Amino acid sequence: MMICSIRMERNSLQKLETIYQDASLIAVNKPSGVSVGGDRWDGDAERLDTLVEAYVGQRVWTVHRIDKDTSGVVVFAKDADTHRLLSAAFEAHIVKKRYIAVVYGVPAWRETVCDLPLAPNGNKKHLTIIDRYQGKASVTRFKIIATAGVFSVLEVFPETGRTHQIRVHASALGHPVVCDSLYCRNPKPIMLSSFKRGWRGDPFDEKPLLSRLGLHALEVILSDGRAFQAPYPRDMKALLFQVEKAAK
Repeated sequence: MMICSIRMERNSLQKLETIYQDASLIAVNKPSGVSVGGDRWDGDAERLDTLVEAYVGQRVWTVHRIDKDTSGVVVFAKDADTHRLLSAAFEAHIVKKRYIAVVYGVPAWRETVCDLPLAPNGNKKHLTIIDRYQGKASVTRFKIIATAGVFSVLEVFPETGRTHQIRVHASALGHPVVCDSLYCRNPKPIMLSSFKRGWRGDPFDEKPLLSRLGLHALEVILSDGRAFQAPYPRDMKALLFQVEKAAK
């Protein structure tokens, strides 16, 4: 068992993509399916913070989080002072965050803002819900950058940092993020045949372009102007290529 766990860690380290690193912080490109850190309901053995610590050979401090199923940029501090300063900047909402989301449907707007207040509802799925009376202020800006068939690609700017904020707000606007098992009524993998009229391939052999949450944390801009951008993972890149191709 010990040998297996060591092999798992080494394989994970090989997949860890560093975006930026200096003496005080490190920014990495988190793969979908890996939790940023431990929480009270998810006992995953593989955590991003422990993988980063193994990579840099020292303790790191978690500054902010993104959902387990979301890919993209995550920043960790390498010392307590940097952790304090960065955490304060994130909490004050002076750190800018930019996401790319693939959603179902074509919005009637080009740009919009959703400011519905959000609160955890405490059920077994750990959902976040809209609560106009006891929810915390939550603001997300959305902008369409491409549409193709029944899909749209949105540039998303969360101005607050509530759990599942983008996913809940997108769903509330009637355009849930693709493959969202929590906030979409009928999430299905996105297939190439979705973009090919008259596609005649074998449906049993077809592999999905994307089978996980279609949300990527593209960029974080710190208060000092430093910007860290995470390249798209292969599945997200393939889906965006098909959307762009179909939109022409």
